[in-house]
Amino acid sequence: MMDWTDRHCRVFHRGLVRKSLLYTEMVTAASIRHGDRTRLLGFSAEEQPVALQIGGSDPLALAEAARVGEDFGYVEINLNVGCPSDRVQEGRFGACLMLEPDLVARCFEAMQRAVGIPVTVKCRIGVDDQDAEADLERFVTTVAGAGCRLFVVHARKAWLKGLSPKENREIPPLDYERVKRLKSAHPDLTIVLNGGIASLDEAEAHLAWADGVMVGRAAYQTPYMLAEVDRRLFGASQQAPSREAVLEALLPYVEAHVAVGGRLNNVTRHVLGLYHGRPGGRAFRRHLSENAVREGASVDVLRTAIEIALGAGARHAAA
Repeated sequence: MMDWTDRHCRVFHRGLVRKSLLYTEMVTAASIRHGDRTRLLGFSAEEQPVALQIGGSDPLALAEAARVGEDFGYVEINLNVGCPSDRVQEGRFGACLMLEPDLVARCFEAMQRAVGIPVTVKCRIGVDDQDAEADLERFVTTVAGAGCRLFVVHARKAWLKGLSPKENREIPPLDYERVKRLKSAHPDLTIVLNGGIASLDEAEAHLAWADGVMVGRAAYQTPYMLAEVDRRLFGASQQAPSREAVLEALLPYVEAHVAVGGRLNNVTRHVLGLYHGRPGGRAFRRHLSENAVREGASVDVLRTAIEIALGAGARHAAA
């Protein structure tokens, strides 16, 4: 998710879940070609396995970007054909490309030829008035014909005009059944369901028919849901780490980031939801929100936030 799942977010999330594949923010092929690649693509070894999500519509530029991503060490390259934001449309990439399946197929083919790691596609179930199930079938069949074996399908149509990106996350309704029928029609393809999945109970229910699930906003806003993923979905035997253990393990990373001139809130903004619904959660968020943004804020701000949450939990247990 753009501006959300940066490298700091991924390090934090990896402390909660070991086995799930993590995705980067979408990075445009043009940015990779002309921008600061270390800043855009650099990541820490502890994030792995991690996939790079790329946006673009020029097969040559996308192929180059995919090669660069592979050289940086990503395990998968994902072509985003699902983002509906205005700036994405202006650059002729994202969800508007679902209207051009032949171009997406050429882009995929060029990217896959350029790398030895898997290239995948993330899409919607439709765009604007292109809402017939046959349109989704044509898109998937065309891109699969170029060799794509894995599609991450957001189960909501995208409106490219008249709706904000936020509204595009809520309107029109989700249609999981359409994705389920797509999987039934293509048992040879790997179909990963995305969109509106808010709990592990929901994820498990969808995994009865889908090959995988992608969870975005729920995992960001209530990140502790990730702590049970390894045990419940991957069969791991170890118990979920406590919230405090996750933050304690994150402290050396935060300290190193601040030591080289990074701002504390670059990292702590991603942990604000860790105590969502728990005693002390509001005080935890408030302390970080007010203090981590200050010039020169140190890792001690996070240490104090941990103590605040622990204290509130102890008082709740005693009561």
